[in-house]
Amino acid sequence: MFKSVVPVLSQVPAELCLGQQNRGMATLKAISIRLKSVKNIQKITQSMKMVSAAKYSRAERDLKQARPYGVGAQQFYEKAEVAPKEEDSKKLYIAITSDRGLCGAVHTGVARYIRGELATDPNIKVICVGDKSRAILSRLYGKNIEMVANEIGRLPPTFLDAAKLCNAILNLGYEYTDGKIIYNKFKSVVSYQVADIPIFSLKSVESAEKLPVYDSLDSEVIQSYLEFSLASLLFYTMKEGACSEQSSRMTAMDNASKNAGEMIDKLTLTFNRTRQAVITRELIEIISGASALESKD
Repeated sequence: MFKSVVPVLSQVPAELCLGQQNRGMATLKAISIRLKSVKNIQKITQSMKMVSAAKYSRAERDLKQARPYGVGAQQFYEKAEVAPKEEDSKKLYIAITSDRGLCGAVHTGVARYIRGELATDPNIKVICVGDKSRAILSRLYGKNIEMVANEIGRLPPTFLDAAKLCNAILNLGYEYTDGKIIYNKFKSVVSYQVADIPIFSLKSVESAEKLPVYDSLDSEVIQSYLEFSLASLLFYTMKEGACSEQSSRMTAMDNASKNAGEMIDKLTLTFNRTRQAVITRELIEIISGASALESKD
């Protein structure tokens, strides 16, 4: 058997055999580097999952305390049956997102909702709370963005943050008649949905038919209440968005860790097969060289 194979192997140049060996070693090195990087990524995603889980538990507790603010502020508009006047409607949309990513489609859902509304009514003005919504909307609707609030999402939102945002919106100079706050409403650990809460101006509230149900309401009292209710709604929606973001990030990092584990298994199998192929080829070369020396003798 060796006599028929040896002449063929003896004619193969040594440089070619060395090149094959180098390519095999290069492939092993590339697989080893990639395997190490995927393992490091898995450690990072697992750490981010643990951090998000801790932040999520705190965000859920804070959300339970913040929900009465949102529910109470919405009750006034519903009981008074406030509605904007259609002839001079100027709409303002407030997108509640954050500056941080790696949390699934939380921010994309809010931006997609607003893009659908802007496609039907290009006169809508938008306020982006968080840089993610600005980055998505500015590509096609940069002229509609009136203001951007950054540094959102690094720390849990507080009522002071909502009050500052409310003050900036009221002092913006754009007199809107009605609008919406677009946010992610938290439902469960693995579920959230894009929702909206209507907001109205002073003129729209004063023209409500059932406003006289409330006694002793003059223009100054209504203005003060609208400012407080807007801050309350912003605080509530920011808490809803923060809880949805942390739960979505926790799920996304869990999926990323599982995908990294599957990739590690595949790369390990490929590495072992490639190493076995290199060892087998080296053994063949050694045996062939020994057989060639024996045939010369």
